[in-house]
Amino acid sequence: MAPPAALLLIVVVFPLWIAAGLADWACHRATRIESTSGLTESLLHWVLLAQAGTAVLAMALLQVNAAVLLIVLAAFLLHELTVWLELRYTVPRRNVRPIEQMVHSFEELLPLAALILLAAIAWDQALALVGAGSEAADFGLRRKEQPLPPALLLGGSGAVLLFNVLPLAQETAACLRARRRG
Repeated sequence: MAPPAALLLIVVVFPLWIAAGLADWACHRATRIESTSGLTESLLHWVLLAQAGTAVLAMALLQVNAAVLLIVLAAFLLHELTVWLELRYTVPRRNVRPIEQMVHSFEELLPLAALILLAAIAWDQALALVGAGSEAADFGLRRKEQPLPPALLLGGSGAVLLFNVLPLAQETAACLRARRRG
């Protein structure tokens, strides 16, 4: 049986993260992103998705060690910086309603929760990173010793495609159409 932290990542954090992305898209649609902040904001959303995707792929496919913890931490910090830049651009151009602000809270805290759970899974490596462990930090990138089941990987990938990538593609297409119309 998987450790409790791994189960929480798989059955709670990851699905909520996907749902938050879909809710954010719905907020953008409701405030007509294509006619307000437009393509620039939509392209920033692709950057945010790529940053989150990097962390998720590392967690899903690689043996969790110091290197993966650092990859996920770096992706989280870059994601936070990109969110800050995106909001600085967007807020003067589009009404970011309270519900969207709450959705953003989930989109920021769920990756942090994932990082914390990942550190719990590889506690010895987390301690080694901060110089408090008896083990040396392992910076090698290797496939998981016990890979996730293919059905789980395919289901998760399908959910991201259906509930995050396709809505974001729709958003970008709407912004491009609006830009062409002038």
